[in-house]
Amino acid sequence: MKKLTMAVGLLAILVFAAVFAVGCEAERSERSSSEPGNTVSNDMYQGQRIQAEGGSFTRVSPEELNRTMGEQNLVLVNTHIPYAGDLPGTDLSIPYNEIDENLDRLPGREERIVLYCEGGPMSDEAARTLVSLGYSNVWDLDGGMDAWQRADFELEGL
Repeated sequence: MKKLTMAVGLLAILVFAAVFAVGCEAERSERSSSEPGNTVSNDMYQGQRIQAEGGSFTRVSPEELNRTMGEQNLVLVNTHIPYAGDLPGTDLSIPYNEIDENLDRLPGREERIVLYCEGGPMSDEAARTLVSLGYSNVWDLDGGMDAWQRADFELEGL
């Protein structure tokens, strides 16, 4: 009986250790996918890959977006409500919480869509929504219009 109790105790410790190790690895993996420095190439530009339900999207800096805007075909979407200005070249204004109701205004699921808002949370939510709906080339401006202005870029429509 003593050997059986000891075996059950040892088995419980091993199971706990295995579950703990897997949980720590999953947490480390999730954290590393959204930490600064975890960049992936998206064409010739770097960006921070953010995991979301159904896939991932790329978070880009104002400098990266500014370089890309002059060289790449993209659709630039302001998701901020209420209106607080636009980045130059903005194609659409779609409230973040209505993005899924306006898919007919967006390009195909493989086309590059760049989302932004004032500070980041609204466009992040819109990006996650689009990824969950099968969009595979979604970019999100890190820090939104606030970061854009801190990088000495201008807004329009103010």
